[in-house]
Amino acid sequence: MKFCSDCAHPVSLSIPPGDNRPRYVCSNCGAIHYQNPKMVLGSIPVWEEDGEMRILLCRRAIEPRHGYWTLPAGFMENNETTAEAAIRETVEEAGANIQLHELFSLLNVPHVHQVHMFYRATLLDLNYAAGIESLEVKMFAADEIPWDEIAFQTVSHTLKFFLADHQARMTGGAYRFHTLDILKPAPYPEALNID
Repeated sequence: MKFCSDCAHPVSLSIPPGDNRPRYVCSNCGAIHYQNPKMVLGSIPVWEEDGEMRILLCRRAIEPRHGYWTLPAGFMENNETTAEAAIRETVEEAGANIQLHELFSLLNVPHVHQVHMFYRATLLDLNYAAGIESLEVKMFAADEIPWDEIAFQTVSHTLKFFLADHQARMTGGAYRFHTLDILKPAPYPEALNID
């Protein structure tokens, strides 16, 4: 940050009185500009029929990780709830109509200042289509997921948690809530911006 968003005066990085970390501070108007993690919301859209379960994935049409597969997800907007953001992103990226269930995973990604959250979801129909940020949208059975082509660690972990819980349901288990801190960057260059 170079300029104050309140008065357009140059800002400097300093620790404000009573604070414990550097912030961008405007010496002209006194505004302190706090920077907080971005929230990324998405869904795990599932279709079950005749005992078979498939998960809807999107192939990214934008960077980072262009051409790789992801769950439909993106940055939360102001004036919406986390559930509304997950539904909106699913419609925008996959053109899919879903019934949203409980929050399934929360993944902290501190090295890129983000928190990713995914809700379980049921597809209401098979009328889906790639949005402007997707090259294609496709259903995958558990043994068809292209693990080497998954765009982000948050998506890989969420899919693995989901498949393990789905399998556990066959023997009386249940879907659980999962959290994970991803403390190391992936071995591929990424910004983890999945908007």
